Amino acid sequence: MTTGSVSPRRADTRRNNERILAAALESLAGGDELSYNAIARKAGVGVGTVYRHFPTPEALVLAVYRREVRHLVEAVPDLLAEHPPERAFRTWTSHLASYMMTKRGLADALSTATATADEDLAAGTYEALLGAVTTLLAACVEAGAVRPGLDPSTVLLSLGGLVHLDPTGDWQRQTANFTDLLWRGLHG
Repeated sequence: MTTGSVSPRRADTRRNNERILAAALESLAGGDELSYNAIARKAGVGVGTVYRHFPTPEALVLAVYRREVRHLVEAVPDLLAEHPPERAFRTWTSHLASYMMTKRGLADALSTATATADEDLAAGTYEALLGAVTTLLAACVEAGAVRPGLDPSTVLLSLGGLVHLDPTGDWQRQTANFTDLLWRGLHG
């Protein structure tokens, strides 16, 4: 069944799309050039399939970025189902830091790609991450782990400090220290 003029994609098309995005992320995160031939080889598809899904390098970079943001946001319900709210918040913060540290190549490619991208990209990312933080904070407030009345946008702004971690240094320890400090502020 279709909705409007959009028909659902076939399962193999979705799998190919996901493999292409994963291969592109691996290339970008490793600082490699964005080579459609190399991505096709890594994804196990023909180069024509890569071009069919992503006609320009900018389209591919933006799709990888949106996928990664979606994964960060979609992790929240699973974390809350598996862990107490405080642990879920800390784990998600660690995921966010890991994303920032290991995706430097994506960030470089993204800055080039966004020169031609729609202006809603940053706003959409902000809203998605704000929703994730809002959900985590609500669970923490309900559990009595943090004080009520916290502004999720202020907490998200605080998490932006993770971008200053040194990816070649001990960023995991720094993330734990940062999270402890932030947590004390949320609890107080």
